[in-house]
Amino acid sequence: MKNISCILFLLPTLLFSQSSKWDYIGNINFDEKTDRKDFILCNENHIYQYFNDSKGFQYEGEKIAIEEEFQKKYNSGNVKKENAWVRIRFIVNCFGKSDRFRILTANYDYEPIEIDKNITKQLLEITKNLNGWIPKQERGGKIDYYQYLIFKIKDGKIDEILP
Repeated sequence: MKNISCILFLLPTLLFSQSSKWDYIGNINFDEKTDRKDFILCNENHIYQYFNDSKGFQYEGEKIAIEEEFQKKYNSGNVKKENAWVRIRFIVNCFGKSDRFRILTANYDYEPIEIDKNITKQLLEITKNLNGWIPKQERGGKIDYYQYLIFKIKDGKIDEILP
């Protein structure tokens, strides 16, 4: 009787078990059309969210270094004078390299909109060329993690960079 109870308890677990990869809303899966094939993750099955530790933003020179890069390289002279939020979300791997960039654009009421491609193209290219990402660590080992930058665009110019 004890064996039958044990089998009845374990059978659903065996029959309905799924792969060890956890799927979460917002995962950035590989897209062969846009992502680099040579971008290596230490653990494809577990990419940490940016908020999983208390270390916050991890970039050499901190946020000010990123703001300086955009100030030097972003050209607002050849874009439409639009107002929008632009979010670029991506993965930083355990080696401090980034890829799998995804863009969302919204108006100031957070409604999805399309904006001038010259704005998003520049923001994406500058973000892709940021080379100071610091690998995060968890329990003594380096980890892959999601990161994002949000740009407040006002009259076609970068008004603010978050976080």
